[in-house]
Amino acid sequence: MNPAGVTERLTAEQSLEAAELLAAGCTVAIPTETVYGLAADAADDAAVAKIFAAKGRPAGHPLIVHVESFEAVGDWADVSDPRVALLADQFWPGPLTLILPRTDRVSLLVVGDRQTVGVRVPDHPVARAVLEAFAQVGSGGVAAPSANRFGHVSPTTASHVLDDLDGRIDAVIDGGDSRVGVESTIVELVAGQVPTLLRPGGVSIGEIEDALGESVVDGRSGESRAAGMLASHYAPSASVAVVASLEGVHVDEYVAVVGPVDAQAVGGSPAVVLELSAEAGAFAAALYTSLRAADALGVKRIVVVPPTHGSLLGAVLDRLQKAAA
Repeated sequence: MNPAGVTERLTAEQSLEAAELLAAGCTVAIPTETVYGLAADAADDAAVAKIFAAKGRPAGHPLIVHVESFEAVGDWADVSDPRVALLADQFWPGPLTLILPRTDRVSLLVVGDRQTVGVRVPDHPVARAVLEAFAQVGSGGVAAPSANRFGHVSPTTASHVLDDLDGRIDAVIDGGDSRVGVESTIVELVAGQVPTLLRPGGVSIGEIEDALGESVVDGRSGESRAAGMLASHYAPSASVAVVASLEGVHVDEYVAVVGPVDAQAVGGSPAVVLELSAEAGAFAAALYTSLRAADALGVKRIVVVPPTHGSLLGAVLDRLQKAAA
């Protein structure tokens, strides 16, 4: 099931084919609204181990379980905290991951021997079709980190997946460009404790706080206990510098400039100017594609001017900080 044109919908036969590959312990890259994920049966240790091997991902770094509905989440995590249903009703399917107490069904490789598991219901018709079919022929839950080499820029197209993982995974489904373009927001919910942000993403913290009626604390410092918490991540091969403006910044043929900048206003002779929106949502949707495009030019440095406004500004700044680390 290698890419053969953009597929926004799968036939029942195609969905079943992908689900049967997952049930057989294979790895299948699937599109989601955030980025492409490398999916494998979340209940199968051997299948999950293939994810780590393909990505070069360090053992013990937790993965996120994706399922087709809120009702299915209860197979993998404890959803008794009433705040879970509150957020699920507001944001699922969508780009929100909740860290909850795990059940015994999930592979310990998925959670890194932790007592919690990240769970999400994605909002992409292809991903949902595959998960619905997998619920009929398998466990119904897939571990699905971003489908790229560990630490590299996440993929938002099927071709990005193949750039990193061709020959290392069993199948890729082409569902077009990812709509959100950055990974899900991760919030830890432990009964009796304040909700904790572990990674900003496709749902803003303000939206989550409004839904819950309580504050969310920032838990991004300290031990890495969820996907995307390492200081250096989402990085292209070229070095990345994040600047407020291009004033005083030297650019030449070895530099690419990315952001809400006017190409004619850039002094010197940059290799390329990749102009993105000043609005964070539109900026996020194009960010990873732009970083990969700059890398493909062979530049040594990528200078990024961040967006100025929008609900996803925190998520974009987080990704840029990690790319530049």
